[in-house]
Amino acid sequence: MQHATIFGGFGGQGLLFAGHVLAHAAVIEGREVSWMPSYGPEMRGGTASCTVIVADRPIGSPIVDTADSVVALNPPSLAKFEALLATDGLLILNASLIEAEPRRSDIELVAVPCTALAREAGDDRLVSVVALGALIARRAIVSPDSVRQALAEIVGPARPALVAADLAAFSLGLEAAPVASPKVVPVADART
Repeated sequence: MQHATIFGGFGGQGLLFAGHVLAHAAVIEGREVSWMPSYGPEMRGGTASCTVIVADRPIGSPIVDTADSVVALNPPSLAKFEALLATDGLLILNASLIEAEPRRSDIELVAVPCTALAREAGDDRLVSVVALGALIARRAIVSPDSVRQALAEIVGPARPALVAADLAAFSLGLEAAPVASPKVVPVADART
């Protein structure tokens, strides 16, 4: 098994953090991992992305030509990374910020109001944690328990008061994207 995920959005949306959590969860499970961040010099408010590869065997390269999953939290990320998604790949879309429909019909789309759900969890900055929950709900890259453990280990030592909000955001993402068979699964929510 090898699964490549690209997280893309604005700096400040926690994309690098979500990738770090996914990578840490994979390490907890004894998997091979590659985590590669990319961001502009302006960081917060600018574009940012990271690529996480999780595998059961050594990873040949951290460079991804075709991703198995893409998490797009803003319109520029959808435009940039949709083309890199493999046929039948998963696109997690932040329906709170992205109104455009993907151009491709050969992928699985899950539109989740990530920003609204992050606000519900207690912090707008947890957008990427909500998206991570939706990703794990649709693709068993790692177990939800490993992600919860990774969140506690990464966030807990520095900011123990924030662990509950991170866990709540992750759970809301899991609940927003239950496993289903259709390729296009818009998650309608009045909270958007």
